[in-house]
Amino acid sequence: MDNLKEDLKKQIIEQLNLEDITTADIADDALLFDEGGLGLDSIDALELIVLLEKYHGIQVVNPDEGKVAFKSINSMAEYIRNRAVE
Repeated sequence: MDNLKEDLKKQIIEQLNLEDITTADIADDALLFDEGGLGLDSIDALELIVLLEKYHGIQVVNPDEGKVAFKSINSMAEYIRNRAVE
């Protein structure tokens, strides 16, 4: 399994205090802000921004980038990898 994706799942669970969810409950391609996925909301989006800065040293300043980056675990991992190259 991809270590970055597994780490992201753990970080999201911790950052958002998702007590009833395990990393196995989060599919890599599940939509984070969809009821079929985690059903996150706008407050959670702010927490994800904090998470990226805290754990990965990445600041999300463009809201459009955030919408794309926070779509799923896959998109977050891709965003982190792309930003690490810059």
